Amino acid sequence: MRFITALALASAVLLSGAGLAGAQEKLLSERGDVAIEQDSKVDAMFRPERDSDLIPRNFQKQPPLVPHSVKGYNITQNFNKCMDCHSKERAEETGATLVAKSHYLDRDDKKLKNISPRRYFCMQCHVPQFDAKPLVGNTYKPAAKKGE
Repeated sequence: MRFITALALASAVLLSGAGLAGAQEKLLSERGDVAIEQDSKVDAMFRPERDSDLIPRNFQKQPPLVPHSVKGYNITQNFNKCMDCHSKERAEETGATLVAKSHYLDRDDKKLKNISPRRYFCMQCHVPQFDAKPLVGNTYKPAAKKGE
């Protein structure tokens, strides 16, 4: 039994050393056409875009993109940091976009006093933007708007 434990420990040490050696190599995307620089600092990997004006939408009904950093934002069952600025009561004062009226409706379209629980976790749909090199090229072009 001790032999198996010692063997498992030795394997773990060897594998962890192999992982460290690999952390300094370049990675390739799944398609193999883009080299990805690996950095030891996670913060350096994801650099949020600076605060900016509203980001144009690419298609109808697209949830607005978040034009500011959300690092450290706390969204739990009991507290939603986004609502500090985007709630009905604070949006005009802070200059933030007001949460849409649809976010105050329940599944039966009854108006609620507070934001609907199904719309409470904002970052399910509204995503912050990052200054990151794309792994795969994008040729997306939005469809023409009605009447154009």
